[in-house]
Amino acid sequence: MSLLAVAPALPLHSAGKYVAAAYIVFVVLILVYVAIMAIRLGRTERDLAQLKRDALARNHEAEPEPERDPETVA
Repeated sequence: MSLLAVAPALPLHSAGKYVAAAYIVFVVLILVYVAIMAIRLGRTERDLAQLKRDALARNHEAEPEPERDPETVA
């Protein structure tokens, strides 16, 4: 246990720039990933809305028109 107490801490005075750069790159990659997912989500929502409109239109076209009584039409 005394060996750990004697070991000096790593000097980070020269590596601080690299650690900061690594964090910046990591944050940028996360932001790019989130932006890509947001774009894909928006596209998927638009496609889903279009599919819903198409399905409703198809159902509306498939419904038979109510028969009219010839006496009330004239």
